[in-house]
Amino acid sequence: MKITYYLEVISSWCFWAEPAWAELKRRYAGRVEFEWKLALMDESGLPATREQAEWFYRRSGTLMRSPVMLNAGWFEAGRKEYLPPNLVAEAAKDLGVRDDRVRMALAWAAMIQGRKVGRWEVAVEVAAEAVPGLDAGELRRLAGTPGILRRAKASTAEFHAMKVSQRPTFLLENAIGDRVVLSGVVALEPLVAAADALLNDASGYASFRSHFGDPPPD
Repeated sequence: MKITYYLEVISSWCFWAEPAWAELKRRYAGRVEFEWKLALMDESGLPATREQAEWFYRRSGTLMRSPVMLNAGWFEAGRKEYLPPNLVAEAAKDLGVRDDRVRMALAWAAMIQGRKVGRWEVAVEVAAEAVPGLDAGELRRLAGTPGILRRAKASTAEFHAMKVSQRPTFLLENAIGDRVVLSGVVALEPLVAAADALLNDASGYASFRSHFGDPPPD
C-alpha cells in the first residue's frame, strides 16, 4: 500500500496536517510506502495581503486549538508564487534527503519564525541548517534547474487531475486497485480509517488467493 501526500511547503493547512502525517508514518512503518509530492499554489491560493494571511491564520489556528498563532512574516506583497521553498525541498531529494526534514524546516522558518523563505538565499540557508553536511551551493544549483521545476509542475498536474483544490491532499492506494482521496483533511482519524480499510481489503484478497489460487483462465 502507498500513501502520497500532496502539499505546498508554505501552506498553513499542510503545516497543521504534519502531526497526522508523522503518526501515519510511525503507525504503519514497514507496511505502507510513504511519499510526499508538491502541489504548487498559484496566485489564487495565496493571500493577497499580510493582513489577509493573518486573518486566515487566526481562523485555522482557532480551529486547530493551537496555542500559537502562525507568523505571516514570510509574506511579500506582489508575489504570485513562492517557488524557492518548494523547489529547494524538491531538489534536496536529489541530494539524498527524501524525508521531511528540509520541507519541514522551511515551513517552520516561514510560519513560525516569519523568515522570507520566498527568497532563494533564505530558502537554501534554512535547508542547509536543517541537514548537516548538505551542500548549499549544489542545492541552489539543482533547485534552479529546469528538471526540478518540471517535476514540481508534473506533480502539481497530478494533484489537479484528481479534481481537488485543497492542500493537503492524501492519496491512498493498495495492491488490489482500491484508491481513497482525502482532500483538505488534517485530522488523523479519517486517514487511519481509510488506511485500515485498504489494508484489510488487500489482506482479504491475499488470504483468498492462498486458499484458492489464481482465477481460472478465460
